[in-house]
Amino acid sequence: MRILHIAMIVSDIQQSADFYEGILGLKRDVRPDLGFLGVFYALDGGQQLHLMQIPNPYAACALPEHGGRDRHLAFGVDDIAEIAERLTQAGMVFTRSRSGRAAMFCRDPDGNAIELCEVV
Repeated sequence: MRILHIAMIVSDIQQSADFYEGILGLKRDVRPDLGFLGVFYALDGGQQLHLMQIPNPYAACALPEHGGRDRHLAFGVDDIAEIAERLTQAGMVFTRSRSGRAAMFCRDPDGNAIELCEVV
């Protein structure tokens, strides 16, 4: 069994695209017309990330300060320092992993937790 795609709810597709493309460096993939705004991103291994601009039933939920204590999506990255610099330049908050690994957590513009782990 393997993950084919992960779908996440966003409130503003352009703001989210700016984050996922500009900060994380993801590349868009082909997306059919599904009757609502969204973007598909191609990931390694034929997997995808789907962003959906639809009403968020979880919008009023309180989120933990540290993304590692929340449901989250983890990406393997080549250079965590480079992404940390982009997050800092964009004024975005992130926390380092409490495990001592070369990893950090941030939140996208809608508060979805993202873990970034440096892989060698």
